[in-house]
Amino acid sequence: MTEEIINRVSQSKLITFDLEEYYPDGVRMHLDIKDWLHEEMVLREKEFRNFVELHPWQNYQGAFVAISCSTDAIVPAWAYMLISTRLQPFARQVVAGSLQDLETILYQQILEKLDLTEYTGKPVIIKGCSKKPVPLSAYLKAAFELRKVAGSIMYGEACSSVPLYKFK
Repeated sequence: MTEEIINRVSQSKLITFDLEEYYPDGVRMHLDIKDWLHEEMVLREKEFRNFVELHPWQNYQGAFVAISCSTDAIVPAWAYMLISTRLQPFARQVVAGSLQDLETILYQQILEKLDLTEYTGKPVIIKGCSKKPVPLSAYLKAAFELRKVAGSIMYGEACSSVPLYKFK
């Protein structure tokens, strides 16, 4: 008397939303401008512009670039803007901040443009494990956007999920 083992997960109507699928491929680069400042603290315009002029911008070809200053220097907005204008012909995206900030902004842009109509009224599970650096903010944004259309939202894996939302 053996009973057939039934895989209820594969028979379920759950739709998996995997943030890894939306991870934009490409090199991530961080440009720390502290070395372009006098004693890593003071922006002297002439020196700074010289660093900008001589920097090998072509090294950023096709990259996603985060620009920041790792010291407590007060850097005027125009300095970051100047760097952005030099990166524009080469980089795919430029943000002010850390590499984590870069990932957050990339996912924010991607998730805001997604057509989520296929999830309307359906049970959705946001996949929890990823091999790529998906920031926490992407999970929050995914849940926020899916809440507008999904019948229910869970987090994790189909075999062990955490319920987050259910339409009443």
